[in-house]
Amino acid sequence: MTTGPVLLSELGTDPASVLRLIAQFDALEEQEVNADTAVRFAALSAGCPVGVRWPGGAAVRYDASGRLDPVDDGAAAASDGHEPIVWVERDGSGHPLDQVLLDRLRHVLGRLAQRTGVSGAPYLGDPALLEVVLSGKEHREDRARAIRLLGLDETRPTCVLAASGHSPPETVRLITGELPVQVVRSAVIGNATAIVCQGSFDMRELSDRLERVVVGQFPAVVNTGTASGPWVGIGSVGNAFGASTSWREALRALRFASSTGFGRRVVAYERLSSLELLADLPVDRVRRNRDVARIDEIASSPAGDLDVQTTEAFFVYGSLRRTAAELHVHHSTVAARLARLQTRMGWDFEDPVDRFLATLVLIVRRIALSSAELAEANLL
Repeated sequence: MTTGPVLLSELGTDPASVLRLIAQFDALEEQEVNADTAVRFAALSAGCPVGVRWPGGAAVRYDASGRLDPVDDGAAAASDGHEPIVWVERDGSGHPLDQVLLDRLRHVLGRLAQRTGVSGAPYLGDPALLEVVLSGKEHREDRARAIRLLGLDETRPTCVLAASGHSPPETVRLITGELPVQVVRSAVIGNATAIVCQGSFDMRELSDRLERVVVGQFPAVVNTGTASGPWVGIGSVGNAFGASTSWREALRALRFASSTGFGRRVVAYERLSSLELLADLPVDRVRRNRDVARIDEIASSPAGDLDVQTTEAFFVYGSLRRTAAELHVHHSTVAARLARLQTRMGWDFEDPVDRFLATLVLIVRRIALSSAELAEANLL
């Protein structure tokens, strides 16, 4: 946790004062704070407004009390390179240590960019501002101010993604590295990470590409105990004032993304089509359904869980041999696991109706599992 900074007004110009100021920012860097915290810290230390403008044009400014304030368009020119522009705003003459403070702030922001791989904007946006943008209850003028303070454009196409709570910094880095846009803001809200991005999108291409990336980073292998990685819902594209709708859609799509090993990890709301109706099924009713309850009972034992996961994998990969190759087992092992589940459930996967029923049961079970996890953080 950061402590209150020493004010420049309390420091002289001697080497000991310079080293004390540098030590403050070194300590800040070690705490791995986000960009907003670093700029706010600098403003409190300077005792006057401090701002930063990134190469993409996004800017943030804090006043002497540490309050987020709008950025005057003429306060600093946009960076024409890869480094952010930082500045102090003083009445009258500057402080002798202003340049040292700005150098150290620029250094912290540079190290932040190296650590996160995001150099054109703050890594995690101010959560309170982002919550205002994503809320459908706030007044339009309040949302407009929050949009501007976050450096977003009211008129540009805007899309919101919701990612499960797996390691938010790693999740944001993984996802933003694949987004075909420059303007991205993110914050952890409850048990999910909201990622707001602006630009042009092909939803099918984006969701498929993110799916490949997540699966590549976190391959689904049964019975290993490895992390399944994040699961992601993608809302539809609108303008910045429609971000609240896109966020709700992203959370709705997140319920279809798999918290189990072999469902789809990334789901775009626009691609759900009529399946979206399943999201209205009460979770308690789904869990009490005879077939879902039976699957849960089977999955409660290690051997039964293998059978259920193998069946899910089979419906993803479509054949015994492909499933066996993905699971690194012999195809006869896959066949045996499928046979056990079919016997216990009374299904015949050669029958189209039974195969559809099994697929449907596994889908609604995933929705119930994902919904239960998200509901723990009051996201639904």
